Amino acid sequence: MANHVSSLKRARQTITKTEVNRANRTRVRGALRLMREALTKGDLTAAQAQFRATVSSLDKSVQKSVLHKNTVSRYKSRLNARLKALALGTVKA
Repeated sequence: MANHVSSLKRARQTITKTEVNRANRTRVRGALRLMREALTKGDLTAAQAQFRATVSSLDKSVQKSVLHKNTVSRYKSRLNARLKALALGTVKA
């Protein structure tokens, strides 16, 4: 256990930030799951609406340093490709 005041404070901050980051990651994973479900159902309007919400959630996670910007860029690119395939009628599994 920490003995110095500064290290005790750091331990408290770590616990708090861990909880916040876990909540943010959970929110992002939920948005991604809803997006995948909308794509699987094949409903274009619902998928487009969910895409906007998912992208917003992903961008917020970058601002809060929960996910790396390249990771989020990859997620958005792949989701957009699947959305475009759905719109064109060539559904990718």
